[in-house]
Amino acid sequence: MILPSYVALAVERLEAKGYEAWAVGGCVRDAGLGLIPHDYDLCTNALPEQIKAVFADYQLVLAGEKHGTVTVLTQGGPLEITTFRLEGDYADSRRPGWVRFVQDIDLDLSRRDFTVNAMAFSPSRGLRDPFGGREDLKNKILRAVGDPMCRFSEDALRILRGLRFSARFELSPEKETMDAMVTLSPLLDKLARERVFEELNNFMCVAKLDDLLRFERILARAIPELEATLGFDQHSPYHIYNVYEHTAHVVAAVPATPELRWAALLHDVGKPGCFTLDETGRGHFLGHTKLSAEMADQILLKLRAPTQLRCRVTDLIARHMTPLEADPRLLRRRMGRWGVEETLDLLALQRADMGSKGTEEPDIFAPVEAMIRELLEEKPCFTVKDLEVNGKDLIALGYSAGPGLGRCLESLLEMVQQEQIPNIKEDLLRQARSML
Repeated sequence: MILPSYVALAVERLEAKGYEAWAVGGCVRDAGLGLIPHDYDLCTNALPEQIKAVFADYQLVLAGEKHGTVTVLTQGGPLEITTFRLEGDYADSRRPGWVRFVQDIDLDLSRRDFTVNAMAFSPSRGLRDPFGGREDLKNKILRAVGDPMCRFSEDALRILRGLRFSARFELSPEKETMDAMVTLSPLLDKLARERVFEELNNFMCVAKLDDLLRFERILARAIPELEATLGFDQHSPYHIYNVYEHTAHVVAAVPATPELRWAALLHDVGKPGCFTLDETGRGHFLGHTKLSAEMADQILLKLRAPTQLRCRVTDLIARHMTPLEADPRLLRRRMGRWGVEETLDLLALQRADMGSKGTEEPDIFAPVEAMIRELLEEKPCFTVKDLEVNGKDLIALGYSAGPGLGRCLESLLEMVQQEQIPNIKEDLLRQARSML
């Protein structure tokens, strides 16, 4: 493992004063996977006061000092240096009630969540791996350090971190770890909602189909509204999957952006609440689009998701049954009203939805996508701002500023989108003059 110069310099400084210094955690894991670490953390047997003395000529951030962390602002960026420690009494299933500084790197590693994150590296001492993290990485196994029931009871957020690590690094939780994650998932209720959202969001953007199916019970605990979709038979010849299985296929099929992944996850969350069975035994979900959008809005509000994301997701869900056809006039209006990116996202969601029923369906969306691309290659006119005339031009014709001016511009836009007149200034002014 080759440490960046600013990290190696910090290690050398601590070692020169007689202290141990180790790169620890995610950077060692990533290096073991052949990845380039995005950030580095150091741990040391130096106490916070001693760390401050070693780096007295640097600007320091001391917000985490009481827990043993001193952040050194180096030329390479902020570098967290933490004293070896043990933690205990996690009364809120998140934060330790006490921290005790120790002198043994193995004791510090023993408090960490998973074996793949409980490795340390020193340029002079090599790899320290007391819990077999390197072997677990090799065998693609996610294993809690020590007793998994203790690890997840201490900090329930580790359960959701386990989902993310499994998905991102293609690791499979070993049985005891998986059992503990499921058993203790009710502890997720104690966590701050924004922390739950952050971890779920990170997981969603790397999750594959197997991850979504394997962790369905944990996801339904984090988002209780999903519980009713688990195993819910759709009683439809067009769906071979239950509601949650279909949902998982849709999530895995859309591009991995937060808006699309959340829209896919929640697009059918209202189906169980709208279900009816007709006399032939076929299921129907009348009104599920509206209910799913309303439920998604409330779910994301509770999770304290960013407002922009919440609004984008609920709009996509509310429109996910709105037909998109390869009609240039219709598509111009759609893109003008919704926006180009929003329309493309809706197309991606609808294509994934249609393709995730488990039945053979023709690709009816290819002509729509081709038409959108063709329209975008032209000089598009999707909104009033795209017109070759503006309010000042109309005022020069004799229009008064006010609602009438706006109605005229909207009428001109409609006529251009309907291909009744071209988006050419002279033609637009001629039409506006006749309307005046």
